[in-house]
Amino acid sequence: MEEPQRRIRALHTASTITVYQAYHPEIGGPAARKGRFPAAWKPDRMTWIKPSFLWMMYRCGWGTKEGQETVLAVEISRDGFEWALRNACLSHYVRGVHENQAAWQRELRKAPARVQWDPERDLRLQPLTYRSLQLGLSGEASSRYADEWIVSISDVTPLAHEIHALVKDGELDSATRLLPKEQEYPASAELLAHLRP
Repeated sequence: MEEPQRRIRALHTASTITVYQAYHPEIGGPAARKGRFPAAWKPDRMTWIKPSFLWMMYRCGWGTKEGQETVLAVEISRDGFEWALRNACLSHYVRGVHENQAAWQRELRKAPARVQWDPERDLRLQPLTYRSLQLGLSGEASSRYADEWIVSISDVTPLAHEIHALVKDGELDSATRLLPKEQEYPASAELLAHLRP
């Protein structure tokens, strides 16, 4: 069955969804140990969360890029995630979704969250034909994320390194078996209507 061009694929339960971020160890380490972000984490900066493990691996180079050496799996409430989607704006203007460019810019200025759909990645981090969601949180959304939505934070850097080593050795089947079991997230068409170009 052909993949839809845009849909949310994620590890999720009845009440939570897991998203990924990568940080410098001075932020990522304490966050994983305490289950919340330390004081060094700045809620006033936009923070991007990614439901796709492999897109996170592409972004952080399997946890090898400077400042992104600690890969976190952040389990958050579905209520919080869906609040962010309802209050999000696309990160770029799309004719037909937005009335005009000025209307999009007004929406972008007031929205506490923004959405990008970027090409999903395979195990070799090559782009696929379909896209995965990235969700940027700022202002109220960023504060809610840090203070209300987080259920747990896990350091998955060792998993990233293990999968990467298998990929480098050509052991793609073994690498695939270790990937988080991401499935379609049950977001309603109404919830995503303003976020699908």
